This record gives sequence, structure tokens and C-alpha cells, in this order.
Amino acid sequence: MTTPTHVSIIMDGNGRWAQLHGKERLYGHKAGAESVRMTVRTAAEKGVKYLSLFAFSSENWHRPKTEVDGLMELLAQAVVEETPALVKNNVRLRYIGALSHLPPHVCALLECSVRETAECTGLTVILALSYSGTWDILQAINRYTRDLLANKTDDQVLDIALFESYLSTAGIPPPDLLIRTSGEKRISNYMLWQLAYTELYFTQTLWPDFRSEDFIKALDEYARRERRFGKTGTQCKNNE
Repeated sequence: MTTPTHVSIIMDGNGRWAQLHGKERLYGHKAGAESVRMTVRTAAEKGVKYLSLFAFSSENWHRPKTEVDGLMELLAQAVVEETPALVKNNVRLRYIGALSHLPPHVCALLECSVRETAECTGLTVILALSYSGTWDILQAINRYTRDLLANKTDDQVLDIALFESYLSTAGIPPPDLLIRTSGEKRISNYMLWQLAYTELYFTQTLWPDFRSEDFIKALDEYARRERRFGKTGTQCKNNE
């Protein structure tokens, strides 16, 4: 079976799951943490090299303050509790996004986890926090412009490789497969540049119910697809 190098997931449906169970939305976010653990474990077992998780979008800051504050504390708790397991299982942690918007103690915990897992050589897990695709593109252009004005680069014209070196995902291959749970069929301002040729997979399963078998089903579907990148099917077969 063809295994994707990089799988990305829009983890959607926590709030609806909580409502179906007669609970507050934060209860769904807590339940979703178990799905993260199982997905990380399954990804590592299946040989996926990169797993990126859309955990909190730039637009999510507009949610009720109680929910946002609760999410930040859940994130802080998860980082503390899961870092030893990441190290034990040789999983490296990275994060992308406008981290300056996060509470300082959350940023400090994330930085600590990144340092503690830096030498891990197995699966790399990338958390997208306070992230949006438009933010990523704009910050890349702004960083390049600053370097150009400060004479830190001699490149007067951006090409694809140079531009990608300024994205928050620099050094990370683009996703081969994007999974979105809960039945929504959109990418919601996520990795707009990086998803140009990504295979999209949508499932009705709400994120707290997403388990290893659901992840494997998505991998199986990916393996059945023909990735042509603008070429004909015949050309792709001739290059195999």
C-alpha cells in the first residue's frame, strides 16, 4: 500500500459531539484529545512521517471567551501530559501559527516540549495553532520583504522554492492527504498554499469518534487514488 508521507487533519465536530451528548462544547474538546492520541499512534505505526493537526484557527479567537480560555488550558494540560509519551515513542513536536497570540504560559510549555522532543527521529507532529492559510502567506511575504530591505537576501524576485522557505511549514513536505471530519467539505482557510495538490478525504465521523480504523480507512482510500500532478495517467505509469 502507498503510504502518504504527510497526513494533515482538520479535527472538526467536537462541539456538535458534545451537544449530541447533552454536554457543554468544552466536553467535546476534552473527548477529542483521545482521538489525537490514537491518531498519532496509528500514524507512527503505519509509517507516516509527518502528521499535522489543525488545532486552533485564527478565526477561532472569535468564539466565546469561556470556550477559548478552556481550550487554551486543555492545550497546556495536554502538552504537559503528553510530552513524556512523545519522547518515549520517538515522536517530534513542532508548531506553526501566530503563536504571539497564545497565552505566554502556553507558548512556554510548547517551546519546552519542542526542545524535549527535538532529537526524536520518528513521526513529526505539527500543531497548527492560531493559524490560517492567509496569515501564513502574508507573513511569508512580509518576512521576505523585511529581508530584502535589510539586504539579507539578494533575490529580487520570489520563486516557488524561495517563497516556500518563508512559509511556517518550511522544511516540511506538503500534505499528501488531508482528512476532515464531521461531514464538512471545505478547507477553511487552512494551508492554502501547501494543499495545492493534496488528496482530500471527508468523513461524516465527528472528531471525538475518530479512531484507528477511521484513519486506516482514509489511508486505504488514498492508496487507491492516482496522483498525476497535471500529467496524464499514462505518463505516471511510465514513470513508475
